[in-house]
Amino acid sequence: MPIIKSVKKRLRQNVKRKKNNRIYKKKTKDIIKNVKSLIAENKIEQANNLLSQLYKALDKSAKTNVIKKNTASRKKSRITKMINAKSKPTNTEK
Repeated sequence: MPIIKSVKKRLRQNVKRKKNNRIYKKKTKDIIKNVKSLIAENKIEQANNLLSQLYKALDKSAKTNVIKKNTASRKKSRITKMINAKSKPTNTEK
């Protein structure tokens, strides 16, 4: 255990931040997993409803520096692209 007062405080801060970072990461990963499973099951309406929650979680994670801003944008873009690809009617007939 640290002896110096400032190091003790730094340790408390790190423990608290680590806990919060894990919460944000877990929440984001769970929502992404749910959206991907809904897309796989062709439940596009439900996936669209979860999309706003996903955007909120990713933006919050990026804001608190759990993930980088571009990573959040990339994940939002890819999930949206997956939903749009599934929701489009496929025109295989000519």
